[in-house]
Amino acid sequence: MNSASIQDWTFELRPLTPNLGAEIIGINLAQDIDDEIFRAIYRAFLRYQVLLLGPRDLPPAQQVSFARRFGEVQIHVMNQYHADGFPELYRLSNLDADGKPNGRHPDKGTLAWHTDGSWRSVTGQATIIYGEVVAGIGGETHFCDMYGAYERLDPSWKARIANLRAVHNLDFSRTRRHGVDLMTEAQRLATPPVDHPIVRTHPETGRDCLYLGDHAEYIVGMPYAQGRAIIEELNALAVHSDLTYEHHWQPGELIVWDNRCLMHRATAYDPCTQSRVVRRCTVLGEVPHRRALAQ
Repeated sequence: MNSASIQDWTFELRPLTPNLGAEIIGINLAQDIDDEIFRAIYRAFLRYQVLLLGPRDLPPAQQVSFARRFGEVQIHVMNQYHADGFPELYRLSNLDADGKPNGRHPDKGTLAWHTDGSWRSVTGQATIIYGEVVAGIGGETHFCDMYGAYERLDPSWKARIANLRAVHNLDFSRTRRHGVDLMTEAQRLATPPVDHPIVRTHPETGRDCLYLGDHAEYIVGMPYAQGRAIIEELNALAVHSDLTYEHHWQPGELIVWDNRCLMHRATAYDPCTQSRVVRRCTVLGEVPHRRALAQ
């Protein structure tokens, strides 16, 4: 597939895999981009789901400005991660005051497949991550296609989950994955559990996809253990090697992806010897829904 196989892009575009992801070449986000260019970027965002840009030196203010082109940017409830004078920025760093690795992973929850903001009623639309400092070994970011995950389920699975809703809970995932620096009482009260359909219809493409990930705790109306087993099985079934993009970071790269139809995870690295600093914006989208099924 070449860059002209879908439409005449206004920039050079190189697919990253046959099925998922594309690199945009020749766009400098540190400079203002006009509306026409942004509309083309957004079309590519919907088409390829994951976009890679850079490497460039991108100041925090420019990252936030670019995120605001997509919509309202989330102010994350975990305010200990806010950075650079912008509450919209969420910084994950394992560096101490001297810029050396401190031996602590900033958020082990990122190592499990998840989708950003699924623990909110209004969930994440786009996430935009910039790599300030990248690990030489590990610290990659992997993405998997949840359109394809749903399409490859057999008919019995599709019938089984057609009307099910899962409860997503940030406190649940944070506690079981990270174990330290847990949510405060005020943070828990600000983010009560919410339920979403397990099969979600993308509001712009109209395609159905699985909508789960590590924040999904249990299934509404089902015994807890039974629901947990279904969620774990579906999360495992969702990952297909040919529908996955694995990104090894270079300093100054930026990735934007569609949370509504992807899961992602970071890979492990040694926080005692490797340095890694990324800053993230998540753009708010909408309340997930499933289109009415034909009777």
